[in-house]
Amino acid sequence: MSSLRVGVAGAAGRVGRAICDGVDAADDLELAGRADPALDTPLASILGDCDVVVDFTRPDTALENALACVRAGVHVVIGTTGFDPAPLAERQGDGNAFLAPNFAIGAVLMMKFAVEASKYMQSAEIIELHRDGKLDKPSGTAKHTAELMEGDVPIHSVRLPGLVAHQEVILGDVGQTLTIRHDSMDRTSFVPGVLLAVRRVADQGAPLVVGLDNLLFPSA
Repeated sequence: MSSLRVGVAGAAGRVGRAICDGVDAADDLELAGRADPALDTPLASILGDCDVVVDFTRPDTALENALACVRAGVHVVIGTTGFDPAPLAERQGDGNAFLAPNFAIGAVLMMKFAVEASKYMQSAEIIELHRDGKLDKPSGTAKHTAELMEGDVPIHSVRLPGLVAHQEVILGDVGQTLTIRHDSMDRTSFVPGVLLAVRRVADQGAPLVVGLDNLLFPSA
């Protein structure tokens, strides 16, 4: 069985480098190309060599990158947030797009637990904490969590050096609180979820699927 050929857009970034290492270490995947302005390698130059592209770039380039992929018949797995992916929901070519606000499996579990708890607790608020260079605020993970939970859930954003990706959901009711927290201390936490999506994106059926929960809990 031939390996899936995987390209990484944003390959020079911290997450991009972790994804490249993860692809390299997987027996069933082949790192077919690294695209990044810092490497003087545009996405277009690697598309012909790829079955799937993983995008961890910027909100202002992610949609353009994804459309270029699907129109070229290349599937795309997107970890960039802060842009409207709606055009990808319409069939643009032979490629599929998979987008997740967070690829850490623990973060997906945190969201699932928070959604369930919100059915029983009176109110909740979210605190999301990320590195000072993160461009979107609030994070895609926090917005997705709030959308899934019961009621109106305010979000508080913190941007500080030294952080990676952290989220706390605090739920309150009479005489009690419940806190659900997830911490990514290293960007390698995203790699297993990204590789899962890379292996599944070709068979997802729809032009666009959003959320790693769709792969982890398909019957939920």
